Amino acid sequence: MTARRRLRSMRSRLLLFISLALVAVCAAMALTTVFVQRAYLYGNLDDRVENAVERCLGGAALQPQLTADLGFLHEQGHPTGMVAARLDDDGDIVSAAVVAREYTTQQLTAEQRAALAGIEADGSMHTRTVPGLGTYRITAIDRDGIRVLVGIPMDDVRRMIRGMVIAEVAIAAVGLSAAGCVCAVVIRRQLRPLGRVAGTAVEVSRAPLGSGRVGDLTRVPERDTDPDSEAGQVGAALNRMIDHVESSLTERQRTEERMRRFLSDASHELRTPLASIAGYAELMNRGTDRIEPGTAWRRVSAESARMTGLVEDLLLLARLDEGRPLQSAEVDVAALVAEAVWDARAAGDSHDWQLELRLDAEPLVTGDEARLHQVIANLLANARVHTPPGTRVVAVVESGDAQCLVRVRDNGPGIPPALLPTVFERFTRADASRTRAGGLEGGSGLGLAIVAAITAAHGGRIDVESTPGRTEFTVRLPLAAPTAVVLSGEGARVR
Repeated sequence: MTARRRLRSMRSRLLLFISLALVAVCAAMALTTVFVQRAYLYGNLDDRVENAVERCLGGAALQPQLTADLGFLHEQGHPTGMVAARLDDDGDIVSAAVVAREYTTQQLTAEQRAALAGIEADGSMHTRTVPGLGTYRITAIDRDGIRVLVGIPMDDVRRMIRGMVIAEVAIAAVGLSAAGCVCAVVIRRQLRPLGRVAGTAVEVSRAPLGSGRVGDLTRVPERDTDPDSEAGQVGAALNRMIDHVESSLTERQRTEERMRRFLSDASHELRTPLASIAGYAELMNRGTDRIEPGTAWRRVSAESARMTGLVEDLLLLARLDEGRPLQSAEVDVAALVAEAVWDARAAGDSHDWQLELRLDAEPLVTGDEARLHQVIANLLANARVHTPPGTRVVAVVESGDAQCLVRVRDNGPGIPPALLPTVFERFTRADASRTRAGGLEGGSGLGLAIVAAITAAHGGRIDVESTPGRTEFTVRLPLAAPTAVVLSGEGARVR
């Protein structure tokens, strides 16, 4: 089933639902109106019956000795069709008549009198059908031994209720028909944008997204993205989803490209020491005198160490990418940086190494001391390798505002602006633009990537700013939570 068919099916179901809802509402309103009007008319009729029986009882009380007298029916004001009867002590009908036209009465037949039998004189209301006369609302009362039964025809009330029901049904039918037509038109107009949204979704679903190629995916037109309408909200949400899909595909392409470049660089980095090892091993196997065995072994050991370091760096990055937990303990960053500066001074005494401490709080962080030492050592080594002799390298430790900052600053030639966005990516090098220390071989390009990964694993971040004559790396780490000391009768406890 296509999207348009599904949309038409949804439109039909929606129209059916609205129609059923309207029918239910109209039926409820009609029934409520009928019941309320019926109760009102019957209540009014019962009041008339009570008034009539009281009046007739008053007329009968004028001559109490005439137990079968119905002379009170000749008084004016009695409605045509009203029936009246006198009852004896046992509740049987003694005499009964109906008010005819022109204030005349007509005696009831035996069959009609039988329809009125069995009504007790307790003032309760009864509904009886009198043959030849119709349906009556009847009551009987007893006062001082005078018993009178009175009934008023209710056919007029029934006809009124029946007519009201017919009128309401007709009005409801017309109203429902008109409402259905209006709803159909409105629903069609309101669902047109949704139809265009569905068409856009179909076009996007047909795009070869699985291939990973990013193209210009179709978007919902701007007129169908009005946030004030439901269809517009759906259109806007679909556009946002398409944007996310495109950004995800773009990021996927970038990741795949980085992975291909990473594999290529890693293969190249591993191939170089392997080629050297294989070459020296071949020379040693030939027994040539072009190179001394001791020199060959030293070169093989050096290349093996280089390859081992590269593999260890790759394994460390892989573990950090997997989110493997690091060792956790309190680390004094000031002591750590001081130790790293002394090590760097011993490795490169041609540079001017300086240490500055600007501490507003104790620089304690929670983390892996060995890995944090590696962060500082890599930053100092990066400054030593990529700056000429005589360069001043300053390591600054600052603490405050719940974080510890380590800044490594040098006054070397700086990092090219084009390289700054990718300086923390793996196998990134700046050999062409930064002078290396005399005779030192280039690194693998993983040092700063390891720094960024270890810093992120400790909940921190690293930034870099570089201009000619000033390059500064800033590592931000959260300070360790303060230790609470609780005093008790047994002494101090730390928790």
